[in-house]
Amino acid sequence: MRLRFLLRPGWLALTVVVFTFAVCCYTLLSPWQFRRDGEQVAQNNALTTSFTAKPKSAAELLPQHAAPDQNTEWHLVSITGTYLPSAEVVARLRTVQGEGAYEVLTPLRATDGTVYLIDRGYVRLDDKSGVLPYAAAPGGQVSLVARVRSDENDPKHRDAFSDASTNGKLQSYTVDSRVVAKSSGLTIRPGYFQLDQKQPGVLGALPLPQLDSGPYFSYALQWLAFGSMALLGWLYFTIRELRPGGALTTERPDRTRRKSVAEMLAEDEDEYTPTAP
Repeated sequence: MRLRFLLRPGWLALTVVVFTFAVCCYTLLSPWQFRRDGEQVAQNNALTTSFTAKPKSAAELLPQHAAPDQNTEWHLVSITGTYLPSAEVVARLRTVQGEGAYEVLTPLRATDGTVYLIDRGYVRLDDKSGVLPYAAAPGGQVSLVARVRSDENDPKHRDAFSDASTNGKLQSYTVDSRVVAKSSGLTIRPGYFQLDQKQPGVLGALPLPQLDSGPYFSYALQWLAFGSMALLGWLYFTIRELRPGGALTTERPDRTRRKSVAEMLAEDEDEYTPTAP
């Protein structure tokens, strides 16, 4: 039967590869891009809303010390309290507008006792890749408005550290309230809060993301198309192999051997050679 070629090792391997690729396109790659597109849309909506909405109190937007999520990130909150410069940590290996930088993270104790991690912005590197001098956080009680941000995650779970290369200044590899809480011994609520320009204690205000939808939606459609093309290609070659003369068929039409020139000349000579009487 012609269907036997489907059981050949080469065809089975091709079938496994094609269907595995298609399944990955439909269940992993395309949904991943759709999720990224959804996150981008949510971020854009939150930023657009924050440009006109009035800041809310942190307790109202994030009740019961809830961690920031996709629905609350980038929204503005108002906080009144006192900076705690002794617990300050500098985040290293940052990039701002294409150049190396550090971000200065200073805890702030609010009037209700809650401790927030405030990202005061960035400072540039000196000629030895160290931290350039920067202004200390203002003393006394301050009222500020900040953007809600989710903690960054370090896959290596590294703690803040200080050594001779940091001149005794605590540095971290991520902007993470948990890292600063561990290094300072403070109980800091989840997430961190990024200062905009003209806020008390701000250094170089971090630029906001561009309101761009990005390529994620088109990438998701491309992965769906790639998966469909792989299946359609497999189906096309399967149908082609079912027809007579397919590349894998074991039946081959008989082909008459072509005669050589010498053989044809010999036949002509025999044809015109006169027979004896």
